[in-house]
Amino acid sequence: EVQLQASGGGLVQPGGSLRLSCKASGFTFDDYAIGWFRQAPGKGRLGVSCIGNRHGVSSLYYATSVKGRFTISSDNAKNTVYLQMTSLKPEDTAVYYCAAVANNCWVVADPANDMDYWGKGTQVTVSS
Repeated sequence: EVQLQASGGGLVQPGGSLRLSCKASGFTFDDYAIGWFRQAPGKGRLGVSCIGNRHGVSSLYYATSVKGRFTISSDNAKNTVYLQMTSLKPEDTAVYYCAAVANNCWVVADPANDMDYWGKGTQVTVSS
């Protein structure tokens, strides 16, 4: 059974930090790119970041709005991807989802594309 378990969300003040984790199981981790998406109330889904190394080809993606503030990393031994979020802003408030695709990260960059597997979201709220 494929599972993607996102965790680490919470309430944080503006300027604060959070680290999200996405634990994957049920598929060959190295064959997939793992992306983070977010959706705020009344807004569309946004591809936030992605990391992959499918067939030895590294791929990395950050949305413009998070570049320089968010860092994605992967621990292949643990089948886990992390999203370190710093300098958080109220506009980062959303439900964050992780997802997997048997491709490279260009899929995440285009909202017209879909992912193969999705996990349940974790709420991130940035508020004073």
